[in-house]
Amino acid sequence: MQNKTVLRLFASLAIGIAAVSAQAQQVFRITAIPDESPTELARKAAPLAKYLEGKLGVKVEFTPVTDYAAAVEALVNKQVDLAWFGGFTFVQANQRSGGKVVPLVQREEDEKFRSVFIATDPAIKGLADLKGRDFTFGSQSSTSGHLMPRSFLLAAKVDPDKDLKRVAYSGAHDATVAAVASGKVDAGALNISVWEKLVADKKVDTSKVRVFYTTPAYYDYNWSVHADMPAAQREKLARAFLELSPETPEGRQILALQRATRFVPTRVENYKGIEAAARNAGLLK
Repeated sequence: MQNKTVLRLFASLAIGIAAVSAQAQQVFRITAIPDESPTELARKAAPLAKYLEGKLGVKVEFTPVTDYAAAVEALVNKQVDLAWFGGFTFVQANQRSGGKVVPLVQREEDEKFRSVFIATDPAIKGLADLKGRDFTFGSQSSTSGHLMPRSFLLAAKVDPDKDLKRVAYSGAHDATVAAVASGKVDAGALNISVWEKLVADKKVDTSKVRVFYTTPAYYDYNWSVHADMPAAQREKLARAFLELSPETPEGRQILALQRATRFVPTRVENYKGIEAAARNAGLLK
């Protein structure tokens, strides 16, 4: 009888430990490249995390990272389950993981994304006018704040490393606008959706800071996962994004914060153009 009691005790203890362990594992972690201020990223993530909790049935936590490289490493090493990448960051993560990082969904807008070049000096009317000027990109790993603007500068016969007086890296799109507005640099390039949001929120004086060049379209941002994620969970996650609709208050709020009309499926092949641009610019080996 005593042995049975001991066995029951051990069984209960084992079940308890398993339950605690399962509970500890039931946290779905998401992160995002820090292309905007930490407060803005947290504001955008909060309602999305709450929505995903309801769809996935697990606790969802947003895990901020210090830089773009940290976002790549977090997903490659499975420290997070879902990451918001720019096109170039995705290419880096896919390469770094040996093809184990895969894009899940993207905003409809990301099928035809653009960058804008901004300045305050009215004498700057085109890319050629940047020669001999101080210029800032965003983060070095940014698609819309560095890679694609650099690619279009090179196509216009403007080599940033040779033809510009000084090249800086602001670290984020909103920081690029601040640098140009304050006169720290003559011009800069950034993500068009951040620019439009800053203009809409009246956080930039468009009588002083203006867009003088808008790039052709290219594929950009996506939500990526690790290929080791179980297929059922991946399908459930994709469905959650695809079901977001402006017809519901919750969907409308999330889509507005994500600056999206809707989410659509995406695939690795969509980012081959960005990979080629990165190699041509010497940013990917």
